Amino acid sequence: MRILITNDDGINAPGLKVLSDIAAELAGPSGEVWTVAPAFEQSGVAHCISYSHPTMIAQLDERTFAAEGSPADCVLAGLHDVLKNNAPDLVLSGVNRGNNSAENALYSGTLGGAMEAALQGLPAIALSQYYGPANAQADNPFEASAKHGAATVRAILAADPAHAGGYRRFYNVNFPPVPAADVAGTTVAPQGLRRDTRFSVEATHSPSGRRFLWVRGGDQRAATDSGTDADMNLKGWITVTPMLADLTDHAALNSLKDAFS
Repeated sequence: MRILITNDDGINAPGLKVLSDIAAELAGPSGEVWTVAPAFEQSGVAHCISYSHPTMIAQLDERTFAAEGSPADCVLAGLHDVLKNNAPDLVLSGVNRGNNSAENALYSGTLGGAMEAALQGLPAIALSQYYGPANAQADNPFEASAKHGAATVRAILAADPAHAGGYRRFYNVNFPPVPAADVAGTTVAPQGLRRDTRFSVEATHSPSGRRFLWVRGGDQRAATDSGTDADMNLKGWITVTPMLADLTDHAALNSLKDAFS
């Protein structure tokens, strides 16, 4: 198996090493793992692509490349430059430092990389490691994803329904904020919503007096509906959420059609 990996935390992020080990286990001794990751951190860029300016890419090792762009840029670089004559069998993105459950999924560059791979017609999975009191200060905060990552990806690939045309499915996997031994299991869960917390900005001033705004995240332990991804993560479960790039609210189509008929 040939696997392309990327992330949004950058080429030197510890989660990328975790993902490389997961990919190596999946690929096997006769497989290949190729890395095309951002040269610098790209957290929060979602599915951004560098449409209006070029992306510099540098080869760091035999199968490792750094690109000055977003995770989606890196996937494009991997598919159409680095591996243009040898398409990968699978694209993995992560392992993100922090969760991409609930509304975080909409901001996530990690998911942006997986989404781009799916739009290019390839199987794709995004993996993220929730941080919390039980693992944030641990020697290895990624222990849960490192221990259970390969098995989770194998299970997804084995259960993935055949692609029936249209937008290709991709998967959002979030590992809970607990040590590997305390993981309760794996469950399929819908995307949740932290209703009482949102991203915001905080103003500050530089020494020269110029005003800047820092983006602040919300409380990552805020409640979501029972059984949704963040809820189950906080209960110790690995969550698997199937996703599509189709943003249509299909449930509202008929009522809107009636309104405009």
